[in-house]
Amino acid sequence: MKFKTKHITMSAAAGLIFLTFGCSMIPEYRQPAMPVPETWPGQADPAESDDLSSIKSGVKSDSKAAPGADKTPGSNMPVSDIAWQDYFQSEPLKRLIQRSLENNRDLTIAVLNIERAKAAYRIQRTNLLPTVTGNGSLSRQRIAEDFSTTGEAYTSDTAYGANLGIAAYELDFFGRVRSLNKEALEIFLATEEAALTTRIALIAQTADSYMALLAQQKLLILANSTFNAQKKTYDVIKRQFEVGSATQLDLAQAATSVESARVSIAQHTRLEAQAKNALTLLVGASVEDIADLEETIDDVKFIENLPAGIPSKILLARPDIRQAEHTLKAANADIGGARAALYPSITLTGSAGYASQSLSSLIDASSLAWNFAPSLTIPIFNRDGLRATLEAAEISEKIAAAKYEKAIQTAFREVADQLAARRTYKDQLLAQNALVQANRQAYDLSKARYQNGIDNFLTVLDSQRALFSAQQNAITLRQEFLSNLVNLYRAMGGGQI
Repeated sequence: MKFKTKHITMSAAAGLIFLTFGCSMIPEYRQPAMPVPETWPGQADPAESDDLSSIKSGVKSDSKAAPGADKTPGSNMPVSDIAWQDYFQSEPLKRLIQRSLENNRDLTIAVLNIERAKAAYRIQRTNLLPTVTGNGSLSRQRIAEDFSTTGEAYTSDTAYGANLGIAAYELDFFGRVRSLNKEALEIFLATEEAALTTRIALIAQTADSYMALLAQQKLLILANSTFNAQKKTYDVIKRQFEVGSATQLDLAQAATSVESARVSIAQHTRLEAQAKNALTLLVGASVEDIADLEETIDDVKFIENLPAGIPSKILLARPDIRQAEHTLKAANADIGGARAALYPSITLTGSAGYASQSLSSLIDASSLAWNFAPSLTIPIFNRDGLRATLEAAEISEKIAAAKYEKAIQTAFREVADQLAARRTYKDQLLAQNALVQANRQAYDLSKARYQNGIDNFLTVLDSQRALFSAQQNAITLRQEFLSNLVNLYRAMGGGQI
């Protein structure tokens, strides 16, 4: 008999433990397979070494190289593990990025969103425990003469009370509250990853904006030097025209060359100012003390050799991919909450304390008072609505899975595009520099032939325009190449540290 009683007691305890911890209706999470190839198309051999950053724009510059510009260590680490301080070799750029991380308002908003999501998670987490409140009370009432049983007005005795209470605490038998808590946690983690994505994007945008500013600065220098050279040529032809050794057509053609350079000066002066304004917005503070340093677009260097031959699974380290996966897990947890809503729920409300008309007898055993009011809610006529809610949650989970796969495909495409561009830049940069040299030689020869009376000035003008255009394209191409390295670093998930 004792054994049977003991067995029943242990069974009851086990049942109580089950009721306390309950069960989970959340489906088992399975990470979707990556919907992309294991490697990128045409990926280079890991041992391949391309010293692209040493290829300049082919346009002469009078500025000195920035300190540390020659330090270009290679790296065999995964891109996501390369800190931006190591990747970017330009000291002014490092200062700009650091300042943007401290002052950019978009990043500030992203960080505040983390704090808000964290607070929401803490709020949801408190539902796992009962809310215990304490209160005390006292009351005294005056009875009017018309309502008095004695025919005279009087004041009733004071009543005192003190108790602790639990209000509407849900026993989480089927894991509804825990499912909602899990969902809130995943949303919080997704928000953290969103902030990391914003941080990486900010680093890349700051670097890209700085490249645009340096390109405009060099284009402006080129326009000014071209204007000065063409003005000297114009002055020579004007003197020749005055003495009759040059035609009026030669003078007019020389004037068009001067005015064309003047147009370029105005254009690149405007574009330089706008590029500096864009950089100031990203940094969130003044950049005058940094942007005016003597560094040209040819001085900027990054780590030369990004790892090659790496598998596409490194994309799973990108924070936007992790954000999409946390969103998928949140949708998965929401299914558990919707399933649990189909089952009965038990809510406890109660209080215990003391009540007395005298403060001195408030804590006597005879003043003990309590109430206990459990309630059971069973869905009956609203089950169709609850099943529809569950169906909607399951569809939302499928949508989140599709978005997760789409995020991976988008990331794969971004890396593939940047790798494809990187493979062609070496040949294009070398070819463009050769084109600048060829046009410079053609310009020098055409000037010599004109001065010797062999060719007319139109040939000089055409060769000068071709040289100017080739020099401009070389500077723009150098900017595009550096932007490619920035975007490749970002696309591979770099800059997290």
